[in-house]
Amino acid sequence: MIGLLNSRTAEDTQHLIAGFKKGLAENDYVDGQNITIEYRWARGRYDRLPALAAELVGRNVSVLVATGGEPVALAARAATSTIPIVFTVSGDPAQLGLAQSFARPGGNATGVSNFQSDIGAKRLGLLRQLARQGATVAFLSNPAFPTAETQLTDAREGATSLGLKLDVYRATTPPEIEAAFAQIAESRPAALIVAADPFFDTRRDQIVKLAAAATVPAIYHLREYAVAGG
Repeated sequence: MIGLLNSRTAEDTQHLIAGFKKGLAENDYVDGQNITIEYRWARGRYDRLPALAAELVGRNVSVLVATGGEPVALAARAATSTIPIVFTVSGDPAQLGLAQSFARPGGNATGVSNFQSDIGAKRLGLLRQLARQGATVAFLSNPAFPTAETQLTDAREGATSLGLKLDVYRATTPPEIEAAFAQIAESRPAALIVAADPFFDTRRDQIVKLAAAATVPAIYHLREYAVAGG
């Protein structure tokens, strides 16, 4: 039995689950035939993850797949030191305490990182092609996400080096996203960066619509936002 723990929702990750099952099938593991997958979805609420991870551990799964960012991987790591964990994160696994090093992860957890949390300066560089020198760029961040401050520091350093001003807006709930965009629409920045965060991923339709309503050019960390109209 495979336990799959995710910070997002079943509805907005169907394409990812299809890819996961395809990868399993290519290795002769077929859901409903020779394996069973138990799913747990946090639906963008990171506070639910520890209990959901504990449920899967209680089910005695053979492996725990922790997808959807750092909060999921950390909750899985805290729930078991014996069941193998495979995670996906956007930051440095060693820095997060999920692995001893890239070469030798150690312990019971391993996985991959796309390092989306570390390319804020690169995204600012792309926006710099749209924004004039000295222009203000908005940065939408979720302080509940473990790498929020790292991403913010990276973005601030990048803004300084590019001669841009960075205004930070914070949101941890859908109403707070609405409130942040109301402020963004009023302040009219030259562009917007949406931080890498699974909660924002679950709200991408809302964010894309609000960015369009505010008529602010925005850059995101996943193709899914572009598919949604961003």
